[in-house]
Amino acid sequence: MSTQSEAAVQQHGYITEKEQYLQRMKRIEGQARGIAKMIDDEKYCIDILTQISALTRAIQGVATGLLDDHLKHCVLDAAKLGDDAAARAKIQEATDAINRLVRS
Repeated sequence: MSTQSEAAVQQHGYITEKEQYLQRMKRIEGQARGIAKMIDDEKYCIDILTQISALTRAIQGVATGLLDDHLKHCVLDAAKLGDDAAARAKIQEATDAINRLVRS
């Protein structure tokens, strides 16, 4: 478990792209609202499914970007420190995240 001082020093890998991730999530939020409106307006089901597919791809894009950042920063930093246990733990986190993404 990290102490508060370690948490204050440690930055997540995505921090340099934070604004881009937030903008992407706002667009995704708008897409989701648009799909709800399509359903409310009783639009054609195939058109709704097409928009759901686009929304899914957008979310997957954010997820793979975050995973890439995790690998390039968190995993790499742990490996550079020479702490094998920490590096293995970060790799396991990435593996678990990949498994969750593949199942979804």
